[in-house]
Amino acid sequence: MKIAMVSEHASPLATVGGVDAGGQNVHVAALSRALAARGHRVTVYTRRESARQPEEVAFAPGVTVVHIPAGPAVTMAKDDLLPWMPDFGRLLTRHWRTAPPDIAHSHFWMSGLATLAAARDNGVPVVHTFHALGTVKRRHQGGADTSPRERVETERLIARQADRVIATCADEVAELRRMRTPGGTTRVVPCGVDLRAFTPSGPRTDLGPGPVLLAIGRAVPRKGVETTIRALRHVPGATLVIAGGRPGEPEPERLARIADGCGVADRVRFLGHVSRDDVPALMRSADVVVSVPWYEPFGIVPLEAMACGVPVVASAVGGHLDTVVPGVTGLLVPPREEESLGRALRGLLADPLSLTSYGTAAAARARSRYGWARVAAGTAAVYTEVLACRGRAPGGGDARPGTGAA
Repeated sequence: MKIAMVSEHASPLATVGGVDAGGQNVHVAALSRALAARGHRVTVYTRRESARQPEEVAFAPGVTVVHIPAGPAVTMAKDDLLPWMPDFGRLLTRHWRTAPPDIAHSHFWMSGLATLAAARDNGVPVVHTFHALGTVKRRHQGGADTSPRERVETERLIARQADRVIATCADEVAELRRMRTPGGTTRVVPCGVDLRAFTPSGPRTDLGPGPVLLAIGRAVPRKGVETTIRALRHVPGATLVIAGGRPGEPEPERLARIADGCGVADRVRFLGHVSRDDVPALMRSADVVVSVPWYEPFGIVPLEAMACGVPVVASAVGGHLDTVVPGVTGLLVPPREEESLGRALRGLLADPLSLTSYGTAAAARARSRYGWARVAAGTAAVYTEVLACRGRAPGGGDARPGTGAA
């Protein structure tokens, strides 16, 4: 099968950890590799951000990244890219005119807009993954939401026009229903985790005397690290290690001021940016990984921690509701409630038996449900379903579940 992955701002080649580089980059990269491992040919189309970027890059066996010159060749915030999506769509049309893919899979709403335009001109079926929905972002961020005003209505249009929408969790399905997305077109395929890198055994990082809580992710307020810092007042003796953020970003400085104001600055460590390769060792070194965003489309951090055999305390939002089993693999708490979080952490750290059993169960759940081979199999099954509905046969590749790399 010839698959076109369209990810306008989230390149699989990007360094994870910047303002607009996170879970979607990881998802597109890992899914593309896993589909290629099944024998499919994958081309990822993303926006050119530098004049030095070649038009094509061999990313992995069977996976090529194509840089589309839509807009100036500079790094731009994703919320500023909408004016360049017509150019992106026209250039996709040109690429697909002579060699159309069997199917296109767009990621994020602006990619969906460009992909549907190109697919309409070339008769290419479209599967779409939102990764985040504007209705949810607007609900939680209000006036701080920097998304273009057209986002919510455009997402409704994409959801109705795509052949299938792949939601990553049950909570997203409910939100899509509220948007009046046709129920028969939505399928659930979760995000995955690299089971070769994220394992209970392996190197560890010396984080000092325990107990150690770890919060890791992009340095933006909605990730809820402020709540964890405030909750530390209710967890005596624990140290909070915060990983994420780059020099010059305002959020780490704001969080340091909050820690000082709460009287816990001596128990908070800021590591700054951590390379992707170092994340598993960091997670294995923590007693508990804390992930309490205000909202979360899926949430890769809890899943990676689970795969490392580390208990998770997470906010009861988005994909956390699917991945974290309360009282089995970790605990769920209401978002933005520091006292509830503090009680949960204090009780868990005081119960070594639960820490051990949660970690063991978490690793088993991650291995059984969330390997990229399983995710790729589910995704390929959606592609095959779409092609069958269009009266087409896949162009190649093994779509049987359970094959390919984890």
